[in-house]
Amino acid sequence: MASRKRSGSGTKRPKEKVVHIYELLCRGEDPRRQNAQFWEEFFLLQPNMDTLECELYKLAPEQYSCAKHNIQQFFSECINILSTGSPKRIHNALQTIGVFIHVLFRKLAMPSAGGNGSDTNSGVGPGCIPASFITISEIVDDMRELMKQLYEILSSNIPSDRPKDLCLKILLIIATGMDNVNENCLIEFIIGQNMFEVFKNMLSDSSLRNLHGHDVVTLLTILVNYRKHEGSNPFVVELSLLADEFALNGYGQVISCVLTMFCKQHLLSLTELPTSSSWFSSLSSIVGNMFISDDLCYRSQQIRANNALLLALYEAIHLNRNFITTLAHTQADSTPPSPCNTLNINDGTPDLSAAAILDASQYSTNLFVALFQYCSIVMQDHKSELSAINLKLCLLILTCIAEDQYANSMMHDNNLTFKVSLHRAHMRHRKLTSEKVSKPQPLATTLLDLLVEFIVSHLLKKFPIELYLLCIGIIHRVIIYQKRCRVRIAYHWKELWTAMISLLKFLIYQEQNLMKRCNIFELALQVINIFNLFITYGDTFLATTNSYDELYYELNREEKVFCELHAMVLRYASIQDCDYKDDSIRLLHALSNILAIIKHFQMKIKEWLASQSLSTPTEQQILEQIQKNYDLTLKLQDSLDQYERYSERPKHEFFFANLMKEVMVDTRKTVYYLVKESNKGTFVECLCGAMTDGPSTTDGPEVGMTHSPS
Repeated sequence: MASRKRSGSGTKRPKEKVVHIYELLCRGEDPRRQNAQFWEEFFLLQPNMDTLECELYKLAPEQYSCAKHNIQQFFSECINILSTGSPKRIHNALQTIGVFIHVLFRKLAMPSAGGNGSDTNSGVGPGCIPASFITISEIVDDMRELMKQLYEILSSNIPSDRPKDLCLKILLIIATGMDNVNENCLIEFIIGQNMFEVFKNMLSDSSLRNLHGHDVVTLLTILVNYRKHEGSNPFVVELSLLADEFALNGYGQVISCVLTMFCKQHLLSLTELPTSSSWFSSLSSIVGNMFISDDLCYRSQQIRANNALLLALYEAIHLNRNFITTLAHTQADSTPPSPCNTLNINDGTPDLSAAAILDASQYSTNLFVALFQYCSIVMQDHKSELSAINLKLCLLILTCIAEDQYANSMMHDNNLTFKVSLHRAHMRHRKLTSEKVSKPQPLATTLLDLLVEFIVSHLLKKFPIELYLLCIGIIHRVIIYQKRCRVRIAYHWKELWTAMISLLKFLIYQEQNLMKRCNIFELALQVINIFNLFITYGDTFLATTNSYDELYYELNREEKVFCELHAMVLRYASIQDCDYKDDSIRLLHALSNILAIIKHFQMKIKEWLASQSLSTPTEQQILEQIQKNYDLTLKLQDSLDQYERYSERPKHEFFFANLMKEVMVDTRKTVYYLVKESNKGTFVECLCGAMTDGPSTTDGPEVGMTHSPS
């Protein structure tokens, strides 16, 4: 047998025995001729995954025809060994299965996969594998048996966590095999085995959730998105109907812990920034800016790494009516779930024992606190497309929350107050005070603060109108809830009004640029309708009568903005071939009450100024005139407290399809790496285990031994 030379020397290094066996199998030779216990002894050898992967990759069609029987039997033996109860053999077999599945999908994705027109099994469609490797039709029985064995291991009371961990990793390799989840027909085998029950049990058990929570939630998210709109996915039904409090609480805890750890890392990064105003600090800032692109890239990758868990949160809130309700009645489990960073595969495992850095007395709201703080961090990144995708997902989650009656009830409960530190972007036109935690307040107040911050910090030349539509839509839903339920919160509404007027001002001044790319009338109409809600129904949810005075004061103080908006709308409404004529006409009608208020009070104020011989009144004097002159009649506008309920299809279907592709790619890359790395730290255990697992005392020394040339 050939040997390899050591680098830098003339001596030859003996080839590993397991590598020699791989080569024999791929050449079509039978390594069992002289040993009836070959497979039992073989799986005591630690697999060389890189070499096996390479050997399988380079098989040409003519070579595969000779090795086909060996490879199929090899795969079958890997599955059979899972029922032996030998931890060491099971570990090695699972790693080997991971290589087989990985190579199967990579062969499928190769550009030359469909190059051989004579082979009916070649191609790139679902279920079609090139002739140089196993086809799905040839391993149907093996895949069913594999799912059965994985189910048995996951549902058993095995004391060691490694078999369960590797089983979940194998399921993730299968589930993420193709970029388009709907084309991955191997997922049908997972669905056929009905793994949902075992996943639910693992989330319910605090110790199992601690070890495997991230993998379980990620798996559930991928499986739920498999042909989710075709009505034939049982995981969608199961998740929708799930009412187990412990499972739902565990599901939420996994997500909360990941978001909390991200927020904690961000806070730590802020404390490391130089705070001195010395020349050395300034010089450090200048040098640091030279590498800002690298920092932004790293931050964007960190944000992208959270897409899978945010998508899991979205699916739970969107599909399951019990999710928020159950979490509100379930106390927090002190055991944090397993951490995972789907992109930073070289990072160490963070210490989760100190993960709860947010002030919350109930776990359900802790999830909301973590989400709000996380959103405030993501909002600060204006330039990255990855952050924009993540932020849109956050806003869609907040939209679903804002439509949930129980979530609104919880967020508006004055008896549930929380201290949340929302991060604010550094901008030239405002100075930020030192970072401090806000006073305790209901979460609805924090949510409005978060959305106001988005409005004022994203008035960019590359205007993200889709995100603004979502943001204003969330505000609209929250205020409608307050109006319908007559809920009054002590909120500084002036900040919201000022932010929305700034948005209108931006739309007016950037009209020529924005009209070429988007429908600004739709967004402006949403903003004006919110003002009309305050004008028409403010008495049902504003906390004080002075709030009405402040609202009318702001409308009159910014009368120029509304008059310019009116003039712009009139101009477009008179154009016959305007693309957005219907929206402009609706906006024109919506402005009627605001313009009437401005006209009425401007006239009253001017009359009073003339009578007092004043030219520059104070704010208090204007407020006094507003309080004395509410004698005006307004039109009752219809449907101010109505909104179109959120629906994923068809508006956001393409977004989620692309997001799922990113999740599949990132998860696949990380999981396969972790399966390869699972040998580290287990070698000593396997070596000790070999003394009892093997059929004879000769099995132990063979582990890790090299095979000398014969």
